Amino acid sequence: MRLAFRVSYIGTRFFGSQMQAVQRTVEGEFIAACQRLDLFSDFRKAGFLSAGRTDRGVHARGQVIAFSTEYPDRATTALNNQLPPDCWCTGFAKVQDGFHPRYDAKSRTYRYYFAAPPKDPAAMVRAAGRFVGSHNFTNFARVQDKNPYRTVRSAAVGEDSGFFYLEVTADSFLWHQVRCMATALFQIGNGEAGEEWIAELLGKEAAKAIPPAPAEGLILWDTNCGISFTPMDQDKRSTAYLDHLRRHHALMDRVCGVLGTSPAP
Repeated sequence: MRLAFRVSYIGTRFFGSQMQAVQRTVEGEFIAACQRLDLFSDFRKAGFLSAGRTDRGVHARGQVIAFSTEYPDRATTALNNQLPPDCWCTGFAKVQDGFHPRYDAKSRTYRYYFAAPPKDPAAMVRAAGRFVGSHNFTNFARVQDKNPYRTVRSAAVGEDSGFFYLEVTADSFLWHQVRCMATALFQIGNGEAGEEWIAELLGKEAAKAIPPAPAEGLILWDTNCGISFTPMDQDKRSTAYLDHLRRHHALMDRVCGVLGTSPAP
């Protein structure tokens, strides 16, 4: 049977989500947990796949991971007990055999939490709307050999417990795109540039690249694969780990607060 899991993690101690030979990654820990439960022996034959890649230090509330196993009940009841405290499943779904979390994803949503409040949040709110639509994001990403055009469905600035955040939904994203968008908006919010700067950057290549904002503020908020998840109980070790982090860092207090609350099915 093929299963999809909605996965959350604190990215601080991971060297990204994608499996690496030596470094600790989300996929590496997830595969190891599955193998300890004997859910599969070969992750390739099990069709183990993630919806997307997150960089070192980036968190997730709505990553989607899928694999096939002969022991679905064991997977849904015991997987959270085998995962490390900084990674846990919040839901599962039975999916078709050919389900691919990356290619079947209809859209992705990211949130970026700013570590400091802007001087003019209203300017950021107005400027964020200029990202909506299909644009050339060369100035807002590491494009490399990819198509620089992306379609942003929504982009808005909100406030949560005193922290301002950028929330962006798009069909797909380029590397560092949201973090570069966050940098530009924060500069506008601090009066370093006008709102029209966004339109200028989307229209031509800038002389100086916009640096990405720090990774610790970014959360993969949701991956819409068009499926409904059955909620899973969070392991007590993960709850204790989140509580520990919240006591030691103001921004992480907010990040852990939103990640510790399970999304709706």
